[in-house]
Amino acid sequence: MATVRMYSTGVCPYCVMAEKLLVSKGVAVEKIRVDLDTEKRGEMMQLTGRRTVPQIFVGETHVGGYDDLAALDQAGKLDELLRS
Repeated sequence: MATVRMYSTGVCPYCVMAEKLLVSKGVAVEKIRVDLDTEKRGEMMQLTGRRTVPQIFVGETHVGGYDDLAALDQAGKLDELLRS
């Protein structure tokens, strides 16, 4: 199973939904709280070009946010990505 990193904040409902979806797939999520560490927010923005959370990585692949994750799941591609 691939490693999953998620840049998030403590009050983001989309972060909660993304984590629930990933946990339902049996995946442990490494959460990186950008609201507690401004350097991590800068790291996230440099890696993704985006300012919003969540920003989700499966292995080294940047998936995007919750909507992107849910779209991958609905298309039947998330399980394959998680197995890689």
